[in-house]
Amino acid sequence: QVQLVESGGGLVQAGGSLRLSCAASGRTVSSYAMGWFRQAPGKEREFVAGISWTGVVTDYADSVKGRFTISRDNAKNTVALQMNSLKPEDTAVYYCAKDHWPWGTSIHSEPTQYDSWGQGTQVTVSS
Repeated sequence: QVQLVESGGGLVQAGGSLRLSCAASGRTVSSYAMGWFRQAPGKEREFVAGISWTGVVTDYADSVKGRFTISRDNAKNTVALQMNSLKPEDTAVYYCAKDHWPWGTSIHSEPTQYDSWGQGTQVTVSS
């Protein structure tokens, strides 16, 4: 069983940047696509970004395209989310997740396709 731990959240002013990190332990995640999701109070968990196991293919929610960048370092068993030009509507708890299936050729945006989740890290963007 893999454990995922997010870090890097915090309070930032609108227009600022944050870099989230997700560290995996217990087993390697290098053969799995990874995703970032977020959940704001009173809202459903939503897909933010995903990256293939090779790191070559990425996908983003329309709301973050051009502002967020997902990356991974398979040697370190980590995934990162660089968030620039943050907006108040980006405020949420951000979660890192591992896809259920290894060696996948597509990135899933549905939370049900992921089987391991971190505890989340709070991101708050003030206006």
